[in-house]
Amino acid sequence: MSKGKDLLITPKTKVGELLDIYPQLEEVLTGLSPAFKKLKNPVIRRTVGKVATLQQAATIGNLPVTEMVNTLRAAIGQELSMDTDNGTDINYVCPGWFSEEKITGQFNAAPVINAGENPMQQIFNHLGKTGKGDIFLLITPFIPVPIIELIRNKGYAHYCRKMTEDLVHTYFYSGDN
Repeated sequence: MSKGKDLLITPKTKVGELLDIYPQLEEVLTGLSPAFKKLKNPVIRRTVGKVATLQQAATIGNLPVTEMVNTLRAAIGQELSMDTDNGTDINYVCPGWFSEEKITGQFNAAPVINAGENPMQQIFNHLGKTGKGDIFLLITPFIPVPIIELIRNKGYAHYCRKMTEDLVHTYFYSGDN
């Protein structure tokens, strides 16, 4: 049995793994959302593709994850999924804690990402310098779903603003305590 036949496409499947095993799905995936066209960029594919799951990609592409998974499965002849859990929640609504004046730290990860490097350590270094009750601003060329989930798991609230097609501001807040 080939490696490709062993990979059942699920919301937890990594985008990079999917495209390595099923390169023919690149056209299907990029056709689902304009946001996925960035995967044609080898730098984005190397960085985001390694860590982003289909569940996270669905959030970035503003698609129901079940629809995305089933479209990909249908394209290669896998049985369709009935799972309807979208899982990832990105906050696009301005929260009560948000105030431009509370932004005390920021990091523009776009140059690091565009150079094909992983900005995670730098992001956490900058985030660690932000005090309680202050806001940290992360600037990226796309919605950083994997990063948001990691930082959210550390107890931070977030707020995401798409400034332009290639510019996203994500604000993180740890509370006043």
